[in-house]
Order: sequence, then C-alpha cells, then structure tokens
Amino acid sequence: MARTKPPVPSLITPDEIELELYAALQTGDIERLMAVWSDDDEISCVHPGGSRIVGAAAIRASFEAMFANGRIAAEPQQVRRVESHSGAVHSVIERVRVQAAQDEQFAWVVATNVYMKSAEGWRLVAHHASPGSATEPEELAEAASTLH
Repeated sequence: MARTKPPVPSLITPDEIELELYAALQTGDIERLMAVWSDDDEISCVHPGGSRIVGAAAIRASFEAMFANGRIAAEPQQVRRVESHSGAVHSVIERVRVQAAQDEQFAWVVATNVYMKSAEGWRLVAHHASPGSATEPEELAEAASTLH
C-alpha cells in the first residue's frame, strides 16, 4: 500500500520546513518527518558517521530504525543560510540531548540541510550530519588562510 504524505502548505519557507524537520525528530513522527522531504528519487541523507542513504524508502527506513529507540532530541542552533529563489542551504549546529543512565548530556553535530523549491513547494532534498562532538564547535567568522 502506498503511503501518502500529510499535507504541508506549498508556500512554506525553508525556515518553516526546517522547523517541521526538527519538530518531527523531537516527537518521533515518521509521517511528519517524511512530509518535509522532496518526492525526488535522488534525495539523500547522511547520519553522523554513517553512509549516504539515497531515496525516500531508504531514508524512511533509517529514521524508523532510529525512532524505534525513541525520539531524536536535536535542536538547530547557529543557523547560517544561503538562499535563492529556488534553493536554500542551511548550515546548522545541532544540539543533541543524550540520555545516559540518569545523566543528561549533550552532543554537538554540524549538519547541512539543502532545500529546493518545486511544484510541491519548499522541500528537503539533502541532510548531511557530521559525527558528534562532546564540545560545542567554535564558529570561525573568517576563512582560514589555507583552502582545502
């Protein structure tokens, strides 16, 4: 049986789609999460330390496996945006709450969310997250003198 996405307003902005993304992660709502993704066959996701996952079915399965262990307490912070009329790239620092025994700890993940505007409105086409760190990354305001 084919799953249908819950409606997401088509005139929503990349910022609003991003809010939906993180709300879905925090509530463990797979339908809400998949509603922010594009229907394009080439959408991709990289979880911290993981391999590239391509396609809606594979992305859905990866998040279903994570949600089986509970919600993902990730909050976007320090969002940097590059946007045009049909594309947006958000570089975010995710503050991820980790429950270890009776102690709550935080990890910091650097992530990139890519949004494209299509006939269905703004949708997520790529999410790429770095391995986590126990310390909040420092943001460098100026480019380094050596390019990579």
